[in-house]
Amino acid sequence: MKAKVKILDVYSGRYSVFINAEEAQKAKLHPDDLVKIESGKKTVFGSLVISDLVGPGEVGVSRDVLQLHNLAEGEIVGVFPAGIPESVRYIKKKMHGEKLRKVEIEAIVRDIVDRKLRDIEISSFVTALEINGLDMDEIAALTIAMAETGDMLDIDRKPIMDVHSIGGVPGNKTNILVVPIVAAAGLTIPKTSSRAITSAAGTADVVEVFADVSFSLDEIKRIVEKVGACLVWGGALNLAPADDITIKAERALSVDPTGLMLASIMSKKYAMGSQYVLIDIPTGRGVKVETVEQARSLSRDFIELGKRLGQYVEVAVTYGGQPIGHTVGPALEAKEALTALMTGKGPGSLIEKATGLAGILLEMGGVAQEGNGKRMAREILESGKAWEKMKEIIEEQGGDPNIKPEDIPVGDKTYTFTATTSGYVTAIYNRAITGIAKAAGAPEDKGAGLELYVKVGEKVKEGDPLFTIHAESEARLDQAIVFARRTEPIRIEGMVLQRIGNI
Repeated sequence: MKAKVKILDVYSGRYSVFINAEEAQKAKLHPDDLVKIESGKKTVFGSLVISDLVGPGEVGVSRDVLQLHNLAEGEIVGVFPAGIPESVRYIKKKMHGEKLRKVEIEAIVRDIVDRKLRDIEISSFVTALEINGLDMDEIAALTIAMAETGDMLDIDRKPIMDVHSIGGVPGNKTNILVVPIVAAAGLTIPKTSSRAITSAAGTADVVEVFADVSFSLDEIKRIVEKVGACLVWGGALNLAPADDITIKAERALSVDPTGLMLASIMSKKYAMGSQYVLIDIPTGRGVKVETVEQARSLSRDFIELGKRLGQYVEVAVTYGGQPIGHTVGPALEAKEALTALMTGKGPGSLIEKATGLAGILLEMGGVAQEGNGKRMAREILESGKAWEKMKEIIEEQGGDPNIKPEDIPVGDKTYTFTATTSGYVTAIYNRAITGIAKAAGAPEDKGAGLELYVKVGEKVKEGDPLFTIHAESEARLDQAIVFARRTEPIRIEGMVLQRIGNI
């Protein structure tokens, strides 16, 4: 059928094409059918919505579609059923536990990027990977396909370093210290980061408090070639675009298939041209990888995948049993990270992890001798060189290089929890801490989050403050208080844990 384009001012969260019931009946189309819009040599795919938002002879497109395709109001286009893509058969093959060939994986990824696969089919693919997994041949093929269906960055400064944490630990603002330390040593480190998926603040959420994080590839190339580093949001780029689409399905299903996680991380490193990659795997109770044995197994996968991509990969298995530093939430973490850079001092967990990771990168990049990297990283931090480099990064990313931590506003609606008994802190539960910060409004509300006053092993007295919740509204604060009371995020016990009588 021929129809006139009507641009609808709606974001559906999916790629939606709207026609009215009369036209749908004539064209034998049904809700959620895959349809294609043809305009000259351009073909646009979307899921069908039957709606009275459009009249006879019209086809409506959501704003989501316009992010990918330039359609004009009133333009005459063809609207046709698209049929079922061949890649659906390959998804069913993986659902049955069979191994996929390289060409089949490429077809799936290409159809995800072209929006030929609908949400339900992408969710089926993600579920199949969660249940049946991928072997290393499949992971390597998936990684390359995800990278090559997007843009690739070519930076002239070499070698190119990169660091990535698989996440799971609240307060992980570590890379905001690592990047300027490494760049101050003369290495190149273009760091793209995600926004929070399940956490209270991703690195991009924290950096956005004091600098812009959304840039084009050309702008990133200019920034990095000038100052040697950047801290930007990867989602603003067309790097491995299939990854951003599958993440939505992972979030909805609350799953994170190992093979897909490997491909997700390494495809973006491959697209950024990274030659030396350090993977941080936090390990401990309440994070994605709970045991050292699991971490070692995952480490081997990262290293093997790196070899297949022509990248040198090392892995740091790090302690993840409690939050890093004393803050959780974008603005609070920004204050803590900038304070550490300005003064060269900060919470032991933050400084120890940041200099440890930066030290490995300095050794990988050949500017520090083996075994001397951490000491060199600490010297760069304590000398102020890392802060000077960070000021350059902030200025190039449109922020104020003279910013002071106290200039950053945080949520002014607060509530402090205190110890109800004396004893020792025996556990701080990561998931509960993250849940409290999110209930308070993080990461969307930049000033929301919490400040921790204690760490595991510390002695407390009844009435001592344990943590303060920050929120930007009373309603959010109340939600966070209720969540905190329900979850008991901090456990305090005496030295006598249990008394057992004579049986």
